[in-house]
Amino acid sequence: MGEALLVVGDVVTDVVAVHGTPVATGTDTEADIVLRPGGSGANTASWAAYLGAEAALLSRVGYDSSEWHTNELLKAGVRPLLSVDADHPTAVVIAMVDPTGERSMLTNRGAGGKISPADFAEPMLDGIRHLHLSGYTFFAEPGLQLARTIMAAAAGRGVSVSVDPASTGPLRAFGVERFLHEIAPAGLVIPNLDEALLLTGAAAPERAAELLSERYGRAVVKLGPGGAVAAVAGRIAATAEALPVDAVDSTGAGDAFAAGYLTAWLSGAGEEAALQAGCRAGADCVALVGGRPRYGLELNHLYPIHTD
Repeated sequence: MGEALLVVGDVVTDVVAVHGTPVATGTDTEADIVLRPGGSGANTASWAAYLGAEAALLSRVGYDSSEWHTNELLKAGVRPLLSVDADHPTAVVIAMVDPTGERSMLTNRGAGGKISPADFAEPMLDGIRHLHLSGYTFFAEPGLQLARTIMAAAAGRGVSVSVDPASTGPLRAFGVERFLHEIAPAGLVIPNLDEALLLTGAAAPERAAELLSERYGRAVVKLGPGGAVAAVAGRIAATAEALPVDAVDSTGAGDAFAAGYLTAWLSGAGEEAALQAGCRAGADCVALVGGRPRYGLELNHLYPIHTD
């Protein structure tokens, strides 16, 4: 196994509906519908384990499906650090995926929105080299307190920290400047294009990456089919092109990218190689329905990772 990574974020029950025609109001629309384990944090941890990292996940699940989600994480090779909420169900997302692979989501955060410092114990950081937080953790007060607590504990141990801002809607509701202030302990931010532009007010991804890296040290902007760009200390350090792929479902693609990038970076890869690893993992993900790797599949990530 590779370097130890602790991810903090949601576990979600994903209901994925892939429809070939626009959703018709007030009547039926034919679709292929599947139930998948998901959640931004859980997806990232699962892809990281699949790619060779020693990955753990700190999360909160509900009374309704805790055993299923725990078993799914274990089968993915993730060490689950899960609290079970006796009063709330596990978070649920209904993802409607159109013929281009783009998705629209209906979300109930359920137990995930109740995660708090009570779910964390400092020994969870034993042996951990890097802490990665999903932005969703910050958007409810108990989770915000947890984020503050665990980032402070990580800093005290010399554990590096990264944050994925998660989604523009909650970011706007939370407050951009407030979010930028709260993630100050991070040394790496990994937004997608829309999030990067929102957080910086920049008009181009390269400038957004530069501005974020000036503030946090390193920034990686995910561009989907446009690849990715990384900046370090205010300057563009590398770019990477996306791999050609027949997209089936974009659910979890950004989570997979983060896992690919972090796994390569923690293994000693340079910025360009780490970006390429992220793009490979993202391509693997969009070729599947759901946000996690399937067991036993051989995917594009088997291309070797080279250090720069």
